[in-house]
Amino acid sequence: MSARFATAALVAIAATPAFAQAGGPMGAISSFVPLILIFAIMYFLLIRPQQKKVKEHQKMVQALRRGDLVVTQGGIIGKVVKVKDDGELEVELAEGVKVRVIQSTIAQVLSKTEPANN
Repeated sequence: MSARFATAALVAIAATPAFAQAGGPMGAISSFVPLILIFAIMYFLLIRPQQKKVKEHQKMVQALRRGDLVVTQGGIIGKVVKVKDDGELEVELAEGVKVRVIQSTIAQVLSKTEPANN
C-alpha cells in the first residue's frame, strides 16, 4: 500500500505546473529572458547616456584654454588664466584673486575664447 501511495505522490508532484516549468532546458533559458531584457533596457536608458555625458565633459575639459569663462562644480565663476599639464587650472575670480582648480571640476564653459591666429 505504501508503494501505491508513493507512486501517486510522485505523479501528483510531476503534474504540478511549477515542476513542469523547471524540468526542461527551455524552461531554464526562458526564465533568463526577462532578466536579460531588463539589463538591456537599463543599459540603453541609464548606462549609455551617462557614458556619452562623461565623454562630452572630458572633451569640454580638454578644450579649455586661457581666457575661457568657466563655472566650477561649486558654483564659482572665473576666467582661466593658466592651463597646467598636471590637470590643474589657474582661475581668476576677481582682479588679483587667483585660485588653483582641478580641471575635471569645471562644470560649464560660459564663453570660449577664439584661438590666436599666427
